[in-house]
Amino acid sequence: MISVPAGVRILLAAQPVDFRRGAHALAALAAEALGEDPFSGTVLVFRAKRSDRVKILLWDASGLVLVWKQMQEGGFVWPPVTDGVVRLSAAEFSALFDGLDWRRLGTPRRVPRPSAAA
Repeated sequence: MISVPAGVRILLAAQPVDFRRGAHALAALAAEALGEDPFSGTVLVFRAKRSDRVKILLWDASGLVLVWKQMQEGGFVWPPVTDGVVRLSAAEFSALFDGLDWRRLGTPRRVPRPSAAA
C-alpha cells in the first residue's frame, strides 16, 4: 500500500500507455499529452492495456519515483477508456492500488461551515 499525503493531486490517465516506457518517457507523456507538470508533486497514475498492471509516477523533490504493480489475481478497476485524466481522492487512489472498486466509495459529504454564534 502507498499512502499519499492530504492535499496532493492524484490524476489517472484514462488512455492505456505502452508499459515499456520508463519514468522519463512517462513524464514527457504527462507534459505533452495530458498537459500536466510531472515535476509539480502531482501523483500520475498510468494504466496498461491489460487491466492487471499500473505505473505510478511522482516527483519527490529529489527525483522521479516510479512504482510498478502487477496484480497476481484479477485486475484493477479502471474507468472507461477515454481521452484526458480522471482526478482521484486519496481514498479512491488507495482503493485502486489495492485492487478494490474505487468508484464505489462515493463522494465525501460536505459538512457546512458553522456560522459564528450570535
